[in-house]
Amino acid sequence: MRMRALRLFADGVAAALLAAIFIAFILQIVLRYAFDWPVGWTAEISLVAWLWLVLWGAAFVLRDEDEIRLDLLDVVAAPRIRRIARAIGSIAIVVLFGLALPATWDYVTFMKVESTSYLKIRFDWLFSIYLAFAVAVIVRHLWQIVALVRGPIADPIDPPST
Repeated sequence: MRMRALRLFADGVAAALLAAIFIAFILQIVLRYAFDWPVGWTAEISLVAWLWLVLWGAAFVLRDEDEIRLDLLDVVAAPRIRRIARAIGSIAIVVLFGLALPATWDYVTFMKVESTSYLKIRFDWLFSIYLAFAVAVIVRHLWQIVALVRGPIADPIDPPST
């Protein structure tokens, strides 16, 4: 039940971000063409919400089976090779994101000196979603490594139809 509530919350945040993009877009059109009042802050809202929507969605909404993958070799490989290859891939992702995390933290915290043009949103707040994304990717792939080590032999991601 708790995971379901977290998933609903994550979906709700993504929906709110999408709604913000849509409302800002419509408002920008109305202000520009109905009132001849071009404004930049609506575009800024759209860009910020889009950045957050993409990274929030990838971190907390997207499920493993929803990801796009190139599975040409996965389909033809034997189950044991498939499991090893997936584990190696996940280990590589954990290592690479883990190595990048300190530099990412430094960059995001450094960006407090800059802000957006219209709304004056500090860039450290704006880019903080990337830190959440990076940590979520690491946790997701650690979980996948554990599942590959403990679980049954991995089936193809998208088995070929016969």
